[in-house]
Amino acid sequence: MYLTRHQTDQGPRWARDGHFLPPSLSLSVLLELRKATMIELLNSLPQDEPATGTLLAPLDPLHEVWAAGVTYLRSREARQVESSVADVYEKVYDAARPELFFKAIGWRVVGPAIPIRIRQDSRWNVPEPEMVLVVNRHQEIVGFCAGNDLSSRDIEGENPLYLPQAKIYNQSCALGPGILLAEPDELRDLPIQLEVLRQEVLAFQGETRSAKMKRRLQELVDYLGRELDFPHGVFLMTGTGIVPGNEFTLASGDVVRIKIGSLILENQVQG
Repeated sequence: MYLTRHQTDQGPRWARDGHFLPPSLSLSVLLELRKATMIELLNSLPQDEPATGTLLAPLDPLHEVWAAGVTYLRSREARQVESSVADVYEKVYDAARPELFFKAIGWRVVGPAIPIRIRQDSRWNVPEPEMVLVVNRHQEIVGFCAGNDLSSRDIEGENPLYLPQAKIYNQSCALGPGILLAEPDELRDLPIQLEVLRQEVLAFQGETRSAKMKRRLQELVDYLGRELDFPHGVFLMTGTGIVPGNEFTLASGDVVRIKIGSLILENQVQG
Protein backbone atom coordinates (compact mmCIF):
# COMPACT_ATOMS: atom_id res chain seq x y z
CA MET A 1 0.00 0.00 0.00
CA TYR A 2 1.38 3.38 -1.06
CA LEU A 3 0.36 6.77 0.41
CA THR A 4 0.99 10.07 -1.38
CA ARG A 5 0.09 13.70 -0.69
CA HIS A 6 -1.02 15.97 -3.52
CA GLN A 7 -1.61 19.67 -4.03
CA THR A 8 -5.17 20.32 -5.26
CA ASP A 9 -7.30 23.42 -5.83
CA GLN A 10 -8.88 22.72 -2.44
CA GLY A 11 -5.55 22.28 -0.67
CA PRO A 12 -3.34 19.25 0.14
CA ARG A 13 -5.02 15.85 -0.07
CA TRP A 14 -3.85 12.31 0.69
CA ALA A 15 -4.16 9.37 -1.68
CA ARG A 16 -3.80 5.60 -1.47
CA ASP A 17 -2.39 3.67 -4.43
CA GLY A 18 -3.16 6.49 -6.84
CA HIS A 19 -6.69 7.28 -5.64
CA PHE A 20 -7.76 10.10 -3.34
CA LEU A 21 -8.77 9.41 0.23
CA PRO A 22 -11.65 11.41 1.78
CA PRO A 23 -10.65 15.11 2.05
CA SER A 24 -10.99 15.08 5.83
CA LEU A 25 -8.58 12.15 6.29
CA SER A 26 -5.00 13.08 7.13
CA LEU A 27 -1.88 11.08 7.89
CA SER A 28 -1.94 12.47 11.43
CA VAL A 29 -5.31 10.83 12.00
CA LEU A 30 -4.12 7.55 10.50
CA LEU A 31 -1.01 7.48 12.67
CA GLU A 32 -3.09 7.86 15.82
CA LEU A 33 -4.35 4.31 15.16
CA ARG A 34 -2.74 0.96 15.71
CA LYS A 35 -1.14 -0.27 12.51
CA ALA A 36 -3.62 -3.13 11.98
CA THR A 37 -6.56 -0.77 12.49
CA MET A 38 -5.07 1.79 10.12
CA ILE A 39 -4.64 -0.76 7.34
CA GLU A 40 -8.13 -2.12 7.92
CA LEU A 41 -9.53 1.42 7.62
CA LEU A 42 -7.58 2.16 4.44
CA ASN A 43 -8.75 -1.09 2.85
CA SER A 44 -12.37 -0.25 3.64
CA LEU A 45 -12.36 3.12 1.86
CA PRO A 46 -13.58 3.47 -1.75
CA GLN A 47 -11.07 4.12 -4.53
CA ASP A 48 -13.17 6.02 -7.02
CA GLU A 49 -11.33 9.30 -7.62
CA PRO A 50 -7.90 9.16 -9.32
CA ALA A 51 -5.27 11.26 -7.55
CA THR A 52 -3.99 14.28 -9.47
CA GLY A 53 -1.89 17.31 -8.66
CA THR A 54 1.74 17.97 -7.76
CA LEU A 55 3.30 15.58 -5.28
CA LEU A 56 4.05 17.15 -1.90
CA ALA A 57 6.30 15.94 0.91
CA PRO A 58 4.44 12.96 2.44
CA LEU A 59 3.75 14.36 5.90
CA ASP A 60 1.43 16.84 7.57
CA PRO A 61 2.57 20.37 8.51
CA LEU A 62 2.98 19.65 12.23
CA HIS A 63 4.68 16.28 11.92
CA GLU A 64 8.18 16.19 13.37
CA VAL A 65 11.17 14.73 11.55
CA TRP A 66 13.95 13.37 13.75
CA ALA A 67 17.23 11.80 12.71
CA ALA A 68 19.72 9.24 13.95
CA GLY A 69 23.43 9.80 13.47
CA VAL A 70 26.48 7.56 13.10
CA THR A 71 24.46 4.38 12.56
CA TYR A 72 26.73 3.11 9.76
CA LEU A 73 30.49 2.49 9.90
CA ARG A 74 30.99 4.77 6.87
CA SER A 75 29.29 7.61 8.72
CA ARG A 76 31.54 7.15 11.74
CA GLU A 77 34.64 7.19 9.54
CA ALA A 78 33.55 10.34 7.71
CA ARG A 79 32.75 12.21 10.92
CA GLN A 80 36.14 11.27 12.37
CA VAL A 81 37.89 12.68 9.32
CA GLU A 82 36.04 16.00 9.42
CA SER A 83 36.22 16.56 13.18
CA SER A 84 38.97 17.69 15.52
CA VAL A 85 37.34 15.62 18.29
CA ALA A 86 37.00 12.36 16.37
CA ASP A 87 36.66 10.15 19.44
CA VAL A 88 33.17 11.62 20.03
CA TYR A 89 31.89 9.78 16.96
CA GLU A 90 33.67 6.55 17.79
CA LYS A 91 32.11 6.59 21.24
CA VAL A 92 28.56 7.20 19.98
CA TYR A 93 28.92 4.50 17.32
CA ASP A 94 29.83 1.94 19.99
CA ALA A 95 27.56 3.24 22.75
CA ALA A 96 24.28 1.67 23.84
CA ARG A 97 22.43 4.98 23.41
CA PRO A 98 22.15 6.22 19.81
CA GLU A 99 22.60 9.78 18.64
CA LEU A 100 19.17 11.31 17.97
CA PHE A 101 18.44 14.89 16.96
CA PHE A 102 15.59 17.01 15.67
CA LYS A 103 15.74 17.71 11.93
CA ALA A 104 12.61 19.55 10.79
CA ILE A 105 8.95 20.34 11.37
CA GLY A 106 6.62 19.18 8.61
CA TRP A 107 5.95 22.57 7.02
CA ARG A 108 9.70 23.07 6.50
CA VAL A 109 10.19 19.77 4.64
CA VAL A 110 10.43 19.83 0.84
CA GLY A 111 9.00 17.14 -1.39
CA PRO A 112 10.09 15.62 -4.69
CA ALA A 113 11.19 18.04 -7.45
CA ILE A 114 11.29 20.97 -4.99
CA PRO A 115 14.69 22.70 -4.65
CA ILE A 116 16.94 21.86 -1.72
CA ARG A 117 19.57 24.28 -0.43
CA ILE A 118 23.16 24.48 0.70
CA ARG A 119 24.22 26.96 3.37
CA GLN A 120 25.84 30.17 2.17
CA ASP A 121 28.17 30.23 5.19
CA SER A 122 29.50 26.71 4.55
CA ARG A 123 32.09 25.50 2.06
CA TRP A 124 31.50 21.74 2.43
CA ASN A 125 27.97 20.48 1.89
CA VAL A 126 26.81 16.95 1.15
CA PRO A 127 23.58 15.02 0.63
CA GLU A 128 22.83 12.18 3.01
CA PRO A 129 20.50 9.52 1.56
CA GLU A 130 18.51 7.87 4.32
CA MET A 131 15.70 5.40 4.81
CA VAL A 132 13.07 7.28 6.79
CA LEU A 133 10.80 5.35 9.13
CA VAL A 134 7.16 6.37 9.49
CA VAL A 135 6.13 5.62 13.07
CA ASN A 136 2.68 5.82 14.66
CA ARG A 137 1.80 7.06 18.15
CA HIS A 138 2.19 3.51 19.49
CA GLN A 139 5.85 3.36 18.32
CA GLU A 140 4.99 0.88 15.58
CA ILE A 141 6.90 1.17 12.30
CA VAL A 142 4.21 1.40 9.63
CA GLY A 143 6.35 2.07 6.56
CA PHE A 144 9.11 4.18 5.06
CA CYS A 145 9.96 6.88 2.57
CA ALA A 146 13.19 8.21 1.06
CA GLY A 147 14.96 11.13 2.69
CA ASN A 148 17.82 13.55 2.20
CA ASP A 149 19.40 14.82 5.42
CA LEU A 150 21.52 17.62 3.96
CA SER A 151 24.57 18.43 6.05
CA SER A 152 27.29 21.09 6.24
CA ARG A 153 30.30 18.97 7.13
CA ASP A 154 32.70 21.82 7.88
CA ILE A 155 30.33 23.38 10.41
CA GLU A 156 29.76 20.15 12.33
CA GLY A 157 33.45 19.28 12.01
CA GLU A 158 34.48 22.54 13.64
CA ASN A 159 32.54 21.65 16.79
CA PRO A 160 29.93 18.89 17.38
CA LEU A 161 27.85 21.43 19.30
CA TYR A 162 27.25 23.16 15.97
CA LEU A 163 25.26 20.12 14.76
CA PRO A 164 21.91 22.01 14.70
CA GLN A 165 23.39 24.68 12.42
CA ALA A 166 24.96 22.04 10.18
CA LYS A 167 21.69 20.14 9.88
CA ILE A 168 18.78 22.53 10.39
CA TYR A 169 18.22 25.38 7.95
CA ASN A 170 15.80 26.30 5.15
CA GLN A 171 15.23 23.47 2.63
CA SER A 172 17.71 21.15 4.35
CA CYS A 173 15.30 18.22 4.64
CA ALA A 174 13.64 16.44 1.71
CA LEU A 175 11.23 13.51 1.95
CA GLY A 176 9.33 11.56 -0.69
CA PRO A 177 8.01 10.66 -3.05
CA GLY A 178 5.42 8.85 -0.88
CA ILE A 179 5.11 6.37 1.97
CA LEU A 180 5.33 2.67 1.25
CA LEU A 181 3.61 0.70 4.02
CA ALA A 182 5.74 -2.25 5.07
CA GLU A 183 6.59 -4.62 7.88
CA PRO A 184 9.85 -3.90 9.75
CA ASP A 185 11.39 -7.17 8.53
CA GLU A 186 10.98 -5.94 4.95
CA LEU A 187 13.22 -2.95 5.73
CA ARG A 188 16.21 -4.87 7.05
CA ASP A 189 18.04 -5.20 3.73
CA LEU A 190 16.87 -2.51 1.31
CA PRO A 191 19.24 -1.14 -1.35
CA ILE A 192 20.15 2.53 -0.86
CA GLN A 193 21.62 4.47 -3.77
CA LEU A 194 22.78 8.04 -4.35
CA GLU A 195 23.57 9.86 -7.58
CA VAL A 196 24.59 13.50 -8.00
CA LEU A 197 24.39 14.94 -11.51
CA ARG A 198 26.29 18.12 -12.35
CA GLN A 199 25.41 19.68 -15.69
CA GLU A 200 23.86 16.31 -16.63
CA VAL A 201 27.15 14.47 -15.93
CA LEU A 202 27.50 12.02 -13.03
CA ALA A 203 29.56 13.76 -10.34
CA PHE A 204 29.11 11.18 -7.58
CA GLN A 205 27.59 7.76 -7.19
CA GLY A 206 27.39 5.50 -4.15
CA GLU A 207 25.37 2.62 -2.78
CA THR A 208 24.88 0.61 0.38
CA ARG A 209 22.17 -1.48 2.04
CA SER A 210 20.13 -0.98 5.17
CA ALA A 211 21.52 -4.31 6.43
CA LYS A 212 24.84 -2.53 7.06
CA MET A 213 23.25 -0.36 9.73
CA LYS A 214 24.60 -1.18 13.18
CA ARG A 215 21.41 -0.26 15.03
CA ARG A 216 18.14 -2.16 14.86
CA LEU A 217 15.28 -0.07 13.52
CA GLN A 218 12.98 -0.69 16.48
CA GLU A 219 15.85 0.16 18.82
CA LEU A 220 16.06 3.64 17.29
CA VAL A 221 12.30 4.08 17.55
CA ASP A 222 12.26 2.90 21.17
CA TYR A 223 14.98 5.35 22.21
CA LEU A 224 13.22 8.22 20.45
CA GLY A 225 9.99 7.46 22.26
CA ARG A 226 11.42 6.79 25.73
CA GLU A 227 10.50 10.16 27.20
CA LEU A 228 8.87 11.81 24.19
CA ASP A 229 5.31 11.34 22.95
CA PHE A 230 4.22 11.70 19.33
CA PRO A 231 0.41 11.60 19.42
CA HIS A 232 0.11 11.97 15.64
CA GLY A 233 3.16 9.91 14.66
CA VAL A 234 6.73 10.86 13.76
CA PHE A 235 9.29 10.46 10.97
CA LEU A 236 12.73 9.09 11.85
CA MET A 237 15.70 9.32 9.48
CA THR A 238 17.93 6.31 10.15
CA GLY A 239 21.38 7.62 9.23
CA THR A 240 23.49 7.44 6.12
CA GLY A 241 25.92 4.79 4.91
CA ILE A 242 26.96 6.84 1.86
CA VAL A 243 29.26 9.83 2.36
CA PRO A 244 31.13 11.37 -0.62
CA GLY A 245 34.87 11.80 -0.35
CA ASN A 246 36.48 14.82 1.26
CA GLU A 247 37.01 16.52 -2.10
CA PHE A 248 33.29 16.58 -2.92
CA THR A 249 30.82 19.34 -2.10
CA LEU A 250 27.41 20.10 -3.55
CA ALA A 251 27.07 23.02 -5.97
CA SER A 252 24.10 25.08 -7.07
CA GLY A 253 22.34 23.35 -9.96
CA ASP A 254 23.32 19.82 -8.95
CA VAL A 255 20.56 17.21 -9.16
CA VAL A 256 20.47 14.78 -6.23
CA ARG A 257 18.75 11.46 -6.87
CA ILE A 258 18.17 9.09 -3.94
CA LYS A 259 16.73 5.60 -4.29
CA ILE A 260 15.61 3.61 -1.25
CA GLY A 261 14.18 0.26 -2.29
CA SER A 262 11.72 1.14 -5.07
CA LEU A 263 11.25 4.78 -4.00
CA ILE A 264 13.08 7.56 -5.84
CA LEU A 265 13.48 11.09 -4.48
CA GLU A 266 14.99 13.72 -6.78
CA ASN A 267 15.72 17.38 -6.02
CA GLN A 268 17.84 20.11 -7.53
CA VAL A 269 20.25 22.10 -5.40
CA GLN A 270 19.64 25.81 -5.00
CA GLY A 271 22.60 27.88 -3.87
